[in-house]
Amino acid sequence: MSTRPLGRTGIAIEPLVMGGNAFGWTLDEAASFAVLDAFLDHGFSMVDTADSYSLWVPGNKGGESETIIGAWLKARGNRDKVVLATKVGTRFDSDRRDLSAAYIEKACEDSLRRLGVDHIDLYQAHWPDPDTGHEETLRAFENLVSAGKVGHIGCSNYDADRLRAALEVSAKNNLPRYETLQNEFNLYTRTAYDAALQELVTDEGIGAITYYGLASGFLTGKYRSDADFAKSRRGGGMKRYLNPKGYRLLEAMDAVAAETGAALAEIALAWVAAQPGITAPIASATSVAQVESLARGARLVLAPEHLHRLTEAGNTE
Repeated sequence: MSTRPLGRTGIAIEPLVMGGNAFGWTLDEAASFAVLDAFLDHGFSMVDTADSYSLWVPGNKGGESETIIGAWLKARGNRDKVVLATKVGTRFDSDRRDLSAAYIEKACEDSLRRLGVDHIDLYQAHWPDPDTGHEETLRAFENLVSAGKVGHIGCSNYDADRLRAALEVSAKNNLPRYETLQNEFNLYTRTAYDAALQELVTDEGIGAITYYGLASGFLTGKYRSDADFAKSRRGGGMKRYLNPKGYRLLEAMDAVAAETGAALAEIALAWVAAQPGITAPIASATSVAQVESLARGARLVLAPEHLHRLTEAGNTE
């Protein structure tokens, strides 16, 4: 399988990243281990999570996903085969975003402990923090890189203006720069990776690893009416996609599926991976069978006419 550079980190990854949001939420430890095992068995290497996964689940305290991944790494002894990414900046005790130096230092230690590792390959600012300047955040990351606790840094949910400003601070002060960008991007939702960001990422050699590649499952084609919402715990959130745009996309995807023999989820991931600046889409799985489908999507190359048809179907509301 071909690999792609992860920004200017010197790391190359396959065109699929396993999202860790389901670990400790819809998947318990045993099921998470099975998904992660299958992911590596199919030749992939990068696993992405966040320290705050999964705070939204009643009874959870945050850190559940990192803890499960850490237990898996220890049980399998495969740390050298995994490109490990996590995120910082969501406080566990409030809704506030926090990228202050003090918070990053403590949060990194907590993530290292939960993951059971001595370094994180890619440490990402999870959300913009309007109360902390770029220089303070980047100096905190510099300290972690210098200490060998973090290999490289990235950002998530940044727009073009904010990312450009952070890059300028890095260049001016000789600080580590964000080598990756993790924003939402899929056939349905494209505004968080717009033309300005796409141009900036491409010009600067930043690796885009985009999340919600399957639009929380909508682009699998499993949810086509209100009656389908009960098919999963996330089904209730599908209502926002059941509109003319959503139906138009499903129709276009069905047509491409008929011509290629590929499943809709595979087509959705292949479309993301074909867009300028994209290193790899992030997708989560809740079963080994889903991992197998994701792997086929990572290897699928769509014809130009298929890419055009899919792009046009989602261009208007």
